[in-house]
Amino acid sequence: MIGCRCPVCLSSDPRNQRLRASALVETRQRCLLIDAGTDFRQQALRYNIERVDGVLFTHAHADHIHGIDELRVFNVRHLHHIPCYGNGDTIRRLKAYFDYIFENGAEEGFRPRLELVEVLGNFCVEGIEVIPVPLWHGKLSVLGYRLGGFAYLTDVSQVPDSSWPLLEELELLVIDALRAKPHPTHFSIEQALQAAERVRASRTVLTHLSHHVDHEAVSKTLPPKVELGYDGMVFELKDP
Repeated sequence: MIGCRCPVCLSSDPRNQRLRASALVETRQRCLLIDAGTDFRQQALRYNIERVDGVLFTHAHADHIHGIDELRVFNVRHLHHIPCYGNGDTIRRLKAYFDYIFENGAEEGFRPRLELVEVLGNFCVEGIEVIPVPLWHGKLSVLGYRLGGFAYLTDVSQVPDSSWPLLEELELLVIDALRAKPHPTHFSIEQALQAAERVRASRTVLTHLSHHVDHEAVSKTLPPKVELGYDGMVFELKDP
């Protein structure tokens, strides 16, 4: 947190030095990005991201979309438009916030070549099946995503009854756990643990951690099969 001098913000533990929550799914020589947040350029450089074939947007809050302009380099590298998926609210907000990208008309310079696609059900990207998982982020309807045995649920405060069946038999669950204290628009750590117990994935990773979460201290309190995420974390899963 800018200007903060709490123990976590001053920590030398790299697991406490967190950029915005995001994920990259690599399969079949294709890469799907989940959210392009404010830190996307830094993340792409740090982790040597060389291609993006599609973007799965969970919702249109700044920390999940404000790196969208950096996608233009992947247009240049691979000479194709990049499809960007989201629910109706996300698509509407992206069009409004980034009108220079999505409005027709005269243009100066090179803008990202992106194609907005509203998610209305299961869909495929480069032959990869994606299952949208409707969630609530406070009063905002957002999406999580499932690809094979992997599900990514960030910025969630409630899982609708109809979404729980979409999370059965998971190999890996990555789920929002902002802090210990309850929050109106995010799962607390305890709420995330309750969700993990219901899903019973082989492995659960808590993400979107605030600076109130010290990685080493909190990790010692977690049950088996649950762990805290950190920047650069990599998983190898079965091909979906």
